[in-house]
Amino acid sequence: MNPRLLLLAVCQGLFLTNNVTFIAINGLVGFALAPVPWMATLPVMGYVVGGALSTGLVARTQRRYGRQRSFQLGLIVGLASALLCAWAAVTRNFELLVLATVVAGYYNANAHLYRFAAAELVGAGEREKAVSWVMAGGLIGAIAGPNLAAAGRDLLSAPFAGAYLGLSGVALGGLILMSFLRFPPSAVPTGEAAPKRPLGQILRQPVFVVAALTGAMGYGVMNLLMAATPLAMQQCGLPFGDAAFVLEWHVIGMFAPGFFTGNLIKRFGSLKVMAAGVVLNLICIAIALSGVNLHNFVIALFLLGVGWNFLFTGSTTLSLAAYGPQERDQAQGALNFFVFITMAVTSLSSGVLITTQGWNILNTGSLVPVALCGLALGWLAWVQRRSAPASD
Repeated sequence: MNPRLLLLAVCQGLFLTNNVTFIAINGLVGFALAPVPWMATLPVMGYVVGGALSTGLVARTQRRYGRQRSFQLGLIVGLASALLCAWAAVTRNFELLVLATVVAGYYNANAHLYRFAAAELVGAGEREKAVSWVMAGGLIGAIAGPNLAAAGRDLLSAPFAGAYLGLSGVALGGLILMSFLRFPPSAVPTGEAAPKRPLGQILRQPVFVVAALTGAMGYGVMNLLMAATPLAMQQCGLPFGDAAFVLEWHVIGMFAPGFFTGNLIKRFGSLKVMAAGVVLNLICIAIALSGVNLHNFVIALFLLGVGWNFLFTGSTTLSLAAYGPQERDQAQGALNFFVFITMAVTSLSSGVLITTQGWNILNTGSLVPVALCGLALGWLAWVQRRSAPASD
């Protein structure tokens, strides 16, 4: 852990403060403002759709201006969009709220590259640990996000408008910190050292296919259940304070393993750690289906967070072997695009399913993407065994 990595980890924590607060309140604000209940999670969906639409633009700004300036631009957009969300809540304008979250997606797409940037701040032998440590910075969001949502709920006359204002301050703090962070010159490749392969060739590699699929599906399952949790708990008669508590422990589960996930990957390999993430997702679903008491939500969402960490950190480190420095921007942009598209689908699906079918159907349906992750990991392990040179 060097000072630059520590700064990046704090920026990751501030980014997750934004994400957790959005998850905690966007569905509830959307439910209060939407013309029909099933549209409640459209503001959640808008955030990830905006991220998907921004991946290409972010890749170009990263390539042209470098890591630091591109990250700073994302934080400026995050600050402005938070103020726009606050105004939408005050004026009870549902369309403006959705538009503001779509704009905030540019910040989302930018900050999703923090984990890749972490690998550039250390030597090649420490990349797994660097990614893991920066992911662990999300613990800041685990504590700050739910508490900011709860504290800002009644701060102004419009519910949660104060929380959106708080997020503008969080983005400003990230902008200040980012001004002290310098990335190595090699973080902006010139493309002259080695030929750049077409994106299609990169995408067809088995290791890239599995990294993209497990990263997207793992994030999709997590988003499907997390986005629906505040609405599900409200339907079960549990107060918002309980929902904030559940989300806090969920995000702790997401990022606390970052202190040791890198070591696990170095010792056992990405595939085994990701397989453990699949198993944890299955246990989470079983607990969620066993009851709707507070302890069911807490334990299930905590395990969901740990499972996501193993899958997402593992898929990130797995993907590093699929592209060279000169291919960084297009490959990382493609990985994030798949994640955002999956999150967009699950954000809308969570609202539709929780308001029309209920919590149990939502959890049962999530078994499908979890099973896909398990099958993909088994397939890649088989491919790697076949391609491994025979021992004497």
